[in-house]
Amino acid sequence: MHDRPVPVIARCALLDIEGTVADIRFVYDVMFPFVRSQLQSFLNRFQDSPSVRQAIATLESDAGHPIEDIASHVNRLMDSDSKTTGLKALQGLIWESGFRSGSLRAEIFSDVLPSLQRWKQAGVDLKIYSSGSILAQKLFFGHTTQGDLTPLFTEHFDTTIGSKREASSYARIADAVQIRPADIVFLTDVVPEVDAATAVGLQVITCVRPNNAPLPDDYARPTIRSFDEIDLRLPG
Repeated sequence: MHDRPVPVIARCALLDIEGTVADIRFVYDVMFPFVRSQLQSFLNRFQDSPSVRQAIATLESDAGHPIEDIASHVNRLMDSDSKTTGLKALQGLIWESGFRSGSLRAEIFSDVLPSLQRWKQAGVDLKIYSSGSILAQKLFFGHTTQGDLTPLFTEHFDTTIGSKREASSYARIADAVQIRPADIVFLTDVVPEVDAATAVGLQVITCVRPNNAPLPDDYARPTIRSFDEIDLRLPG
């Protein structure tokens, strides 16, 4: 950790979730197993609902063909750690049932909430960009062990705007929020995402959190282990 917080000048902080604000193991050890355990019963109960039918239609569009056994297909996608939009949509609907029932409560790193509050008070716009659906993101932050965090964020982005590993996605986000890429700081733990965001001019800080994949030995870009290491403030 740095001896004192490093000044970062930006109008917007764009945040990843897994491995950045929350331990990646929470997603893999709690949220994904919840989907697997509830998948078949959820489909049995809600397969004819409009939102589930739309998620299935997107799954089939992603696959390029009709799917006979949705549960088996979803489990195969999860086995390969797929980030397809249809999968994320269906996962989000299942997580919604878990968060609303109280079966799920999101856990975030202890440094996150006070840092977000400090940055927002400084006037920095806080937004999320995650491979999880926007619904799943809002449910995650709306049902944390530290309370409802959704009022902190002004906007959410998911893979409907593009892959997190493609530079064009970050250009689209900058256009959508009408903020120059250089005035956006992106926090993530994934090196290809760092590369993509850097390519269009975003400031990027790589998060080194417990259970994250190790960075290359020669990694030279800015890194932090805690949001406390950043003194995020507006320009001027």
